[in-house]
Amino acid sequence: MSHDRFSGVERREFVRLDFVSPLAFKVCKETTISKLLEGYTANISPAGALCRIAQRVNIGDILWLALERSALEMCADIEKRSLIYQNGVIGKVVRIDHKKDNEFHVGIQFLTREEKNLTNIYPKFHFVEQELKNE
Repeated sequence: MSHDRFSGVERREFVRLDFVSPLAFKVCKETTISKLLEGYTANISPAGALCRIAQRVNIGDILWLALERSALEMCADIEKRSLIYQNGVIGKVVRIDHKKDNEFHVGIQFLTREEKNLTNIYPKFHFVEQELKNE
């Protein structure tokens, strides 16, 4: 008997809503933090988003996502549970699908306020704070 890994009950804690919207983001590494990149959201929930981008990222990368206000309003819980930094949401890359035409569909899990210290986000973000102070 074969088991399809996608069959059965929905396992996500939150329902994802189709939502195509422009997206600005930064990859939180010292070599890339000064580059503001662009893409689109494909769907969104209070716990994460699926984004369509042209830049290659890696599983585990921390991203700063500047979502449109309408996206934040659609999922009002984002502001209550997620880690908001400089008017953006902080998320971790948890899935990457390489599509044709050099497009990547990237699954982002929003980091919660409770997770920020568990993921050592402050040491990773130290250089971000320094960059912002120097502007």
